[in-house]
Amino acid sequence: MTEHTLKVAGVAVDTRHWIGGERVASAGTFTDVSPIDGTVLGEIARGGPAEAAAAVAAAKSAFPGWAATPRAERARLLHAIADGVEKRIEELAIVETTDNGALLRSHRRGVMPRVAHNFRFFADWSLKLDHEDFETRGHTNHVSWDPAGPSVLITPWNAPLMLSTWKVAPALAAGNTVVLKPAEWTPLTASLLADIAAEAGLPAGVLNVVQGYGAEIGDALTSHPDVRRISFTGSVPTARRIAASAAPHLTPVSLELGGKSPLLVFADADLDLAVDLAVEQYDNAGQVCLAATRILVEGSVAEEFTRRFVDKTTRLQQGDPRDEATDIGPNIHPRQLEKIDGFVQRALTAGARAVIGGHPKDGQYYAPTLLTDVAQDSEIVQEEVFGPVLTLQTFADEDEAVRLANGTRFGLAATVATGDPERAERVSAQLVAGTVWINCFFVRDLQAPFGGSRHSGVGREGGTWSFDFYCDLKNTVTAPKGWKDHG
Repeated sequence: MTEHTLKVAGVAVDTRHWIGGERVASAGTFTDVSPIDGTVLGEIARGGPAEAAAAVAAAKSAFPGWAATPRAERARLLHAIADGVEKRIEELAIVETTDNGALLRSHRRGVMPRVAHNFRFFADWSLKLDHEDFETRGHTNHVSWDPAGPSVLITPWNAPLMLSTWKVAPALAAGNTVVLKPAEWTPLTASLLADIAAEAGLPAGVLNVVQGYGAEIGDALTSHPDVRRISFTGSVPTARRIAASAAPHLTPVSLELGGKSPLLVFADADLDLAVDLAVEQYDNAGQVCLAATRILVEGSVAEEFTRRFVDKTTRLQQGDPRDEATDIGPNIHPRQLEKIDGFVQRALTAGARAVIGGHPKDGQYYAPTLLTDVAQDSEIVQEEVFGPVLTLQTFADEDEAVRLANGTRFGLAATVATGDPERAERVSAQLVAGTVWINCFFVRDLQAPFGGSRHSGVGREGGTWSFDFYCDLKNTVTAPKGWKDHG
């Protein structure tokens, strides 16, 4: 063990940046704290403009060689990274849970296997990326995806490693080099990813990981003239700052932002299924951008729906996320907990009623909350809370349901519960959302486009859409004659 190494649940984690294939310390540090019990995990290297410049320089230097590497070899290395992830699933799971407070059982069974799948999927997709040639007046058009260049990837704290690799994997598969900046509240698994990538044989400088605050290192990364792509998942205010920072160099950005998604429950729905879908919105202590936090229920079944919802919610176990029996863990940070409670208390003051919850618990835990008697134009209905707080409104018919569902500035996702397939088709066609789930929730396929409408984002990633973003698309037009005889 060295002064730059932490032991987190028995796992060694290097606290320094990973730049150009080497560990790099900073003069300053920031403190990483576990949301589970407030334990200080350690001091993390706190980067700034110098580290940003060094990381981009390393990515720029490594880019020509990586871009020229055949797709098949890039894919082989991504599969090797996936192998490394799978060998360390238990370590990654316990470190991530300790760092961000999400359920250990979820990390073990779903999240970390998905991390490996991210690498395997985009590695394989890159090999079949193709567009059939087509003719124009006898000329042949050939479409190709050329690597764009160094890419800055800025990721959130609610699903740190999964959302990081959702960006890292396609960027690398496309032939880009990467500078990854994880959220300062959850930096640890990004450091482990750097180790895994190096052990897999990824060339130095192809993946760089830098840590620190957005205002100190993030701005230096997004404004750098040598950066050719920026992908960000997080809040609308930060996205505005990133877009402004990228604008002088016309650096393309992909932004996956907040949500205030609706769950529409019609009277003809399977009510038990609808209740299950609603209770599922408390997953990860409500810290899910896709969460359907606005429950819209047809008036004739609202009372019965609410009764069943309350009955099911009160059986949820809230506590230490390392316990297999726990259903809801802590919120990420005291500042976030204060923000959540501020939303709730202002709503209660304005006349909302807490059917359940409505208050914090010990430590960084917030009671699962359902608020009714809320106006459509109220803050609690219009703004993203990002905690275990749902609202319930009623509607009389399809038109009102759609109007309420579309009545925010967001458009990330929507969920519809109905027993009528024709209604499902009608309603989903009218909803403003990047993803619509019908009688299900959180079913994600990496080949599908993912992103938001309105203030929920710019662009789509997933499948070929990821390569469309991380590459410069080129069309090569060849004349049918003009060749010299080389025989």
